[in-house]
Amino acid sequence: MDKNTIIGFVLIGIVLFGFSWLNRPTPEQIEAQRRYQDSIAQIEMAKQAEQEKQQADPMASFNNLPDSVKQDRLSSSFGSFATAMTGKEEFVTLENEKVSVKLSSKGGRVVSATLKEYDNYKGEPLVLFDQEESFFDLSLVTAANQRVNTKDMFFTPIKGNDPNAVTMRLQLNEGSYLDFIYALQPDDYRMDYSIKGTGLNGVLSPATETLTLTWVQDIRQQEKGRKFENRYVGLYYKVANDDVENLSETSNDNKSVKESLQWIGYKDMFFSTVLASKDGFTDVKFDSKMYNAGEYMKNFHTTASIAFDLNGTKSTDFQYFFVPNKYSLLKDYNDIVSDGPELRLEKLVPLGWGIFRWVNQYFIIPLFNFLGSFIGNYGWLIFLMTVIVKLILFPLTYKSYMSSAKMRVLKPYINEINAKYPKKEDALKKQQETMALYSKYGVSPMGGCLPMLIQMPVFMALFFFVPNAIELRQQSFLWAPDMSTYDDIIHWSTTIPLLGNHLSLFCLLFSITNILNTMYTMKQQDTGQQQMPGMKLMMYIMPVMFIFIFNGYSSGLNYYYFISG
Repeated sequence: MDKNTIIGFVLIGIVLFGFSWLNRPTPEQIEAQRRYQDSIAQIEMAKQAEQEKQQADPMASFNNLPDSVKQDRLSSSFGSFATAMTGKEEFVTLENEKVSVKLSSKGGRVVSATLKEYDNYKGEPLVLFDQEESFFDLSLVTAANQRVNTKDMFFTPIKGNDPNAVTMRLQLNEGSYLDFIYALQPDDYRMDYSIKGTGLNGVLSPATETLTLTWVQDIRQQEKGRKFENRYVGLYYKVANDDVENLSETSNDNKSVKESLQWIGYKDMFFSTVLASKDGFTDVKFDSKMYNAGEYMKNFHTTASIAFDLNGTKSTDFQYFFVPNKYSLLKDYNDIVSDGPELRLEKLVPLGWGIFRWVNQYFIIPLFNFLGSFIGNYGWLIFLMTVIVKLILFPLTYKSYMSSAKMRVLKPYINEINAKYPKKEDALKKQQETMALYSKYGVSPMGGCLPMLIQMPVFMALFFFVPNAIELRQQSFLWAPDMSTYDDIIHWSTTIPLLGNHLSLFCLLFSITNILNTMYTMKQQDTGQQQMPGMKLMMYIMPVMFIFIFNGYSSGLNYYYFISG
């Protein structure tokens, strides 16, 4: 680049800088621009707030109008549904020995469900959700292409001879109505729910074959350990003719599902609200959001399409389940479906995957239920179950101990071989002679490890089963008032990273036992062979880490690990 070109670029830069500096806005102009932008933002926020208010309460803009004007406006906005937009909210309660369900005439929906046999960790009645924590709506399109929502309309409760059944009727024109039919089954956690229209031709759009369902619910904290409970709170769903799947339980998540779904479940650690459809949910969109603090754990949001017969010859049938997550109870519900695929609600109980779940299904749970039939104290039940498991696994344990014993007997000979081949270049000869010695006396270096590895499926199966066994919930043993959560006999006000604000005694005993067992095992298994650098230290670090890992886990699990050790 020559001298003239450089001078030219410098002059152009000076001109641009000078132009920008001379034409910069004054402070007054900057302030005026800021006020203008703020006013625009305020107007947009006001519009957005008004739209949200209108969506939440479409009647807000009609409330202050004279009656004559109000009725005309309602008719033009909602057509045949205008008369249903005003009314007085009434409540109907259906209850049996197990559950109490409250229905509201506004929206004709379930607004509360309470399980009578359970309390939350505060000792209060266990309410799955109430009116402010749940939302259920069907979106309808009228013949005039107007969109209306059942959540905004008032239904009329119609009671029959059955005290545990009610029809919520949305009366439109003469002979035209939409029914929500509820029937709570006796001594059960199940409630039938049907949607049926009568005389809706000419009222709804003739293209109506499906309705859009929206279901939202906040999940309450029901257990003492919020962090531990939150691991098991999730949105689950069953794909028709396929398996049960779920959204992430550890982070915010959303998903669109095109396949037909058999049921959708909002699951807490020990309790769930499930909505099952006979005809299936299609075009489903899920959204799960976590609450970092407060009385709620997560918020679940579902939109889906459901089949609807405009001619009224067929109802759209559902079943609500307001259930404790008890494996045997949920599995029994498979029998209620005789003409379709099994519900498989037992998948709401997390028993692990693959072989761990099989061990729980076919060994641990049957043994647990058998012992529970004649042992009332679950602490002693776990103790006896641990003894039985140890006895069943004794042949493998015995093999492991015998292998370790043989290795100790051969230790002097191993030392002789090590002394015979001290040089690194003789490593292959040393290994060959060592293996020949093992072969001569029928010893396998892995003989002590393989039996222990075979026991791992049982160890891991119990890791999944015990924390999720609702039978342990609010059952006391020794100093632990509730075996389903941590036994915080020592606690403090501040929060220590990883440890929390308490110390579980069963967890501490379990960790101390592990340290002692590690010391004993390493001493007994010392065969004179060199170990990997740092292996000995790692063997001691892990039991200490258990204090931080399991301190927030259920005392029942820590108790099992303690007595097992």
